[in-house]
Amino acid sequence: MQAIEIKKNIYWVGAVDWSMRSFHGYQTGRGSTYNAYLILAAKLTLIDTVKAQFAPELLERISSIIDPAKIDYIISNHVEPDHSGSIPFMMKHCPDATVITSLPNGLKGLKAHYGEYTYKGVKAGDTLSLGHHTLQFVTTPMLHWPDSMVTYCPEEQLLFSNDAFGQHLASTGRFDDENDFAIVMQEAKKYYANILMLYGRQAQAAIKALADLEIKMIATGHGIIWRSHIPEILAAYKKWSTFKLENKAVVVFDTMWHSTETMARTITEAFREKGIPAVFYDIKQNHMSDIVIDVLTSKYLAVGSPTINNQMMPSIAGFLCYLKGLAPKGREAFAFGSYGWGGQSVAQVEEELKACGCNICLEKIRIPNIPSQEQLAEITAKIKELNA
Repeated sequence: MQAIEIKKNIYWVGAVDWSMRSFHGYQTGRGSTYNAYLILAAKLTLIDTVKAQFAPELLERISSIIDPAKIDYIISNHVEPDHSGSIPFMMKHCPDATVITSLPNGLKGLKAHYGEYTYKGVKAGDTLSLGHHTLQFVTTPMLHWPDSMVTYCPEEQLLFSNDAFGQHLASTGRFDDENDFAIVMQEAKKYYANILMLYGRQAQAAIKALADLEIKMIATGHGIIWRSHIPEILAAYKKWSTFKLENKAVVVFDTMWHSTETMARTITEAFREKGIPAVFYDIKQNHMSDIVIDVLTSKYLAVGSPTINNQMMPSIAGFLCYLKGLAPKGREAFAFGSYGWGGQSVAQVEEELKACGCNICLEKIRIPNIPSQEQLAEITAKIKELNA
């Protein structure tokens, strides 16, 4: 396996994980990459590593251009093991290297995970001279761990962004312009929705911290490298991080004997009649990590469940638990569902929507047994009256 030059004397030496299909509950249907970069300078420097199982691939790519034992620095932008997991392996092959990480959390995290090596902690604004290249460190705490930072090379106007601007996307093409742009942006949006939605304010702070940097390339920790569409991904992050919502609706439900499904179809159609685009998600047929892509930018959210054993359906409970962790604050939401006798589920869904930070815009809709045409017409009328 060969290193791939992305700029003069700077190489991609990471790994492609074609088979990964799940990342902490986030469905990754297009696989992923673990990106690491090697800078050939007076001080040989490795930017990040890869997931531990791919360490031999990392070493092979490095060895295709240099003797790994000559590496002077390993920059660890993020402690999470998909980026730092090969540090112990690499330290066996470059025992004289110093590991550079953020203070205080990067240093604490690496020691907790891997024990004692030669570490050097850096703070925001610190620089490191490699000879003809300089590295500047920008801390980005909680994007998405406390230790997170990015590394900037001013001579190349190159940002090593780690998790920021990334995507879970396996590809033979290393750059944005070597891939289908629509797919790249969809995967970037999915990545943000499932991993970074919670950290909008921190993303805004990071964008502000990077605003004065001239950036001609963004070398991410996952997925492709940005070189042709940097304005587009920066604009998307500004939109997503400031919670700018579109006048769209997301309808999510589970059903037992199709009564709640009938209500969901009526709600979806009512939004359409009101002039609001809506998407219809049967939770049994759609993964929650795909659903939250639409939740990220939609103003309205309707969640429905029948009642089973005095509870909402476990599938909807799981979805709402996942959603609560992402804190989709400010959405206009409501609960609906059918029931046979107890009907507790709808109130439970509403409480969870409140816990997600949503505004309840419509009184919960509960219909016993099979909804009649008159009841469905009432639902349609209520939807049309929203914000009237």
